[in-house]
Amino acid sequence: MFFDYAKIYIKAGDGGNGMVAFRREKYVPEGGPSGGDGGRGGDVILEAEEGLRTLVDFRFKKHFKAGPGEHGKSKNKHGAAGNDLIIKVPIGTTVKDVETHEVIADLTAHKQQFVVAKGGRGGRGNARFASSVNRVPEYSENGEPGKEQWLELELKLLADVGLIGFPNVGKSTLISHVSAAKPKVANYHFTTIDPTLGVVSVGDSKSFVMVDIPGLIEGASEGVGLGHRFLRHVERTRLLLHVLDISGSEDRDPLQDFATINEELVKYNEVLGKRLQVIVANKIDLPGSQENLASLKQQLGDKFEIYPVSAVTGQGLKELVNRAAQLLDEIPLIPVLTEKAEEEGQEIKKVKVVKEEEPFYIEFKEDKWIVFGPRIERLAQKINFENEAALKRFLLILRRMGVEKALRKKGAKNGDTVVISELEFDFMD
Repeated sequence: MFFDYAKIYIKAGDGGNGMVAFRREKYVPEGGPSGGDGGRGGDVILEAEEGLRTLVDFRFKKHFKAGPGEHGKSKNKHGAAGNDLIIKVPIGTTVKDVETHEVIADLTAHKQQFVVAKGGRGGRGNARFASSVNRVPEYSENGEPGKEQWLELELKLLADVGLIGFPNVGKSTLISHVSAAKPKVANYHFTTIDPTLGVVSVGDSKSFVMVDIPGLIEGASEGVGLGHRFLRHVERTRLLLHVLDISGSEDRDPLQDFATINEELVKYNEVLGKRLQVIVANKIDLPGSQENLASLKQQLGDKFEIYPVSAVTGQGLKELVNRAAQLLDEIPLIPVLTEKAEEEGQEIKKVKVVKEEEPFYIEFKEDKWIVFGPRIERLAQKINFENEAALKRFLLILRRMGVEKALRKKGAKNGDTVVISELEFDFMD
């Protein structure tokens, strides 16, 4: 079974807590604070590995966690950083967020790495908070939690040439003749249920990679017949060889088949409609093929190159392979592009727009004032609410941020309940 999809859970390491400590040497009176910082949590990193071909490793193991940072120690000793976790994936793996389906990363080169989850920062020890105003701070920070989320991994095979067409038109037979690939071949529909890769040699020094994409059918762009699973492998190919049963041996019209498959390609991704195609008129050795070939050339000969072949006897395959190699020399090595960029031959560079976040938001819900927001929640995660000094510092920061003033403006009155993260307290003007 060819595994080209997986869903995994990743969790970066939590940062270590800072420590509250004071120097206690015999001859150092009032030695001052000496609590060290916590270490940062380990990152979760995806790395492309050319030795891998499928996502089968993620069939049974789905949870991955990086190491946590150590807590800070006395005598200003910082905790060690957590160990990073490197997860190996095949080249051609696309990474998406499960909830938004947004593409996070696209790993297309050997040893290419991407940090999918950053470890939490370590909390500061009390030595960091010493100042002329507060010489003996009795509080420290907790470490930040590491990022966690579910990811979708999709493998899109990297190949130069893709064989497309309806089931049973001879794609598997063709790739078995021009490469060392040995796919299952039989005279019934959907013999091939997994993509097959083969290396095609042209002369002594040239070669290219060909992929036999399982037969597409009408409705493939909507997922009919596992269409989405098969179509994703077409995206990576630079040249498409559209294989047709020119003999019409199954009472099919080659022209109609050609139109149907191309319609499905465009529905799935408009860019694929502009990908260079060569028509392979297969089964030229069977009765009725010459009449259909003449009709095909009349209708499409001015727009597409047409090569009549017989995958069974080998007729015309050498000419087809040589022409494919010539065309590949002319086609630039480009990744999956948007329609506009492909026309210009430019590579897409994703720019993540960073939105300026509000420091906090306030809602009145179930007779309580709820104060929330990324900034204030990150702040709350660092506070040890069991430490009275840390709690006083937290409330002082809230006042400086304008939370008290904003609550009063919203209508909060003395005695109202205010909730911030895990902290619940009465509002006092």
